[in-house]
Amino acid sequence: QTKLVESGGASVQAGGSLRLSCQSSRSFYVNSAYCLGWFRQVSGIERERVADIDSAGSANYANSVTGRFTISVDNAKNTLYLQMNSLKPDDTALYYCAVVYRASCSGPDWRSGNAYNSRGQGTQVTVAS
Repeated sequence: QTKLVESGGASVQAGGSLRLSCQSSRSFYVNSAYCLGWFRQVSGIERERVADIDSAGSANYANSVTGRFTISVDNAKNTLYLQMNSLKPDDTALYYCAVVYRASCSGPDWRSGNAYNSRGQGTQVTVAS
């Protein structure tokens, strides 16, 4: 079982930046392919897929973060990142990472956050106006 641990969450002012990290206990290439993603959750609001990236390097972003957030992965360090710039109060949420061992990040089950092999506990991001 892969363990994922997020870090980097903090309280910042609107317009600020943060970089979240997701450290995996083992290589993402457990089954030769992967889809890695960042999700966010606010109590009482539907979970949102923020960004994901597959083992081929193809990345996708939610419309709400396109142009502001960048997802990346360092396979040598078994670490997934989310660079968040121009933060807004609406970005306030618990952010967590997840991995599913398949080649594609498509599918409603993944986008809804219900299809994963491992998921972290999350790191809180709070953006003040």
